[in-house]
Amino acid sequence: MKETISTDNAPGAIGPYSQAVKAGGMVFCSGQIPIDPATGEFVSDDVSEQAEQVLKNLSEVLKAAGTSIDNVVKTTVFLADMNDFSAMNEVYGRYFDSNKPARATVQAARLPKDARVEIDCIALV
Repeated sequence: MKETISTDNAPGAIGPYSQAVKAGGMVFCSGQIPIDPATGEFVSDDVSEQAEQVLKNLSEVLKAAGTSIDNVVKTTVFLADMNDFSAMNEVYGRYFDSNKPARATVQAARLPKDARVEIDCIALV
């Protein structure tokens, strides 16, 4: 059995997908981009500020699923430019200080709405 997860505290899906799906004791979060759910706009063009908003958005989706960032087991980070790795990684490290999930980081040719960073994750519920 699977459950679709949705919260107004994170940006809504901009296509035919869910913010997250909970199944088998896990939650699979779709990629989040740096949209402030209050304004519907990007928080900034700065990659550090974008990474911060992306991780806030993921935290809200995880909370709606009944879990938290502390239970994340895998992330995928998509960067528009791998030169932004260090700035993103500094913000990422604050969210995953004691819990260090498995991770892949890739440079994408283009991200939705021309974001500089997008992150998805899988977590235990």
